[in-house]
Amino acid sequence: MPQKRRSQSWTELKQAGNECFRAGQYGEAVNIYSQSIQLLEKSGQKNKEDLGILYSNRAASYLKDGNCSECIKDCTTSLELVPFGFKALLRRASAYEALERYRQAYVDYKTVLQIDWNIPAAHDGVNRMTKALTDIDGPSWREKLPPIPTVPMSVKETLAQAASSASSPQQNSVIDNKKKAPGPEAVKKAKALKEEGNAFVKKSEHKKAVEKYTQSLSQDPTEVTTYTNRALCYLSLKMYKEAISDCNEALRMDSANIKAFYRRAQANKELKNKKSSIEDLNSVLKIEPGNMAAQKLLQEVQKMK
Repeated sequence: MPQKRRSQSWTELKQAGNECFRAGQYGEAVNIYSQSIQLLEKSGQKNKEDLGILYSNRAASYLKDGNCSECIKDCTTSLELVPFGFKALLRRASAYEALERYRQAYVDYKTVLQIDWNIPAAHDGVNRMTKALTDIDGPSWREKLPPIPTVPMSVKETLAQAASSASSPQQNSVIDNKKKAPGPEAVKKAKALKEEGNAFVKKSEHKKAVEKYTQSLSQDPTEVTTYTNRALCYLSLKMYKEAISDCNEALRMDSANIKAFYRRAQANKELKNKKSSIEDLNSVLKIEPGNMAAQKLLQEVQKMK
């Protein structure tokens, strides 16, 4: 740890942690966030919102580093400080899922959807957990679930106001550090443009689809599926580096996005990046072991010289 960081403020340390996270230096990010937390707690300010974000950011680093138990602890602390923070809930759900604690993961994913129905990662998580729990417990799997908390209307209203003004610290945490939440009108425009892009994809007019998706993202840069849709178009246009860039962006916002991993693997295959392609396909199969397309592509990539 460089000596100069010891004299930094907690906000400067937080920013340094964010930079390490974006660079993929997750262990270093954990260390720096820990220093930031310690400084903030010692300062006497103890702003619950700021501390909640720091714990959630450190949890994201733990999750990326494969330390799911510590991720769960930090997410739980963050949620005690800021109840119903959807990023902490999503990260804890991902960690529970990785540890095969599917019931707890299901509860967290469902709680996120009470807060915001338009979060693809939560819908995908609910679908995966439903399948897993049905396989394990049969048709009566719901009877064995822990209670799903009810999100108070006041919490939903507060989060909606924060999103509209783009001032919510939860919207500016590690993964979305440079993105501000769009207002309702921008979301509406983005959705319409995205649907126009989808229509062009169905006609195999991928260049026109890219234009629409790009316009959509200018209105709402937080919509994960628009990035993965545009990545699909870039693959068809043989613009592989651009496809990888969009998949990277999607994975920053949704670290378990199967489409982003799979499409990045396809792009890396075409660019002869065998190792990276295999890593992404293994990530897909870790999340969804029965994914036949990933299994088939993995076999093809493994045969590459």
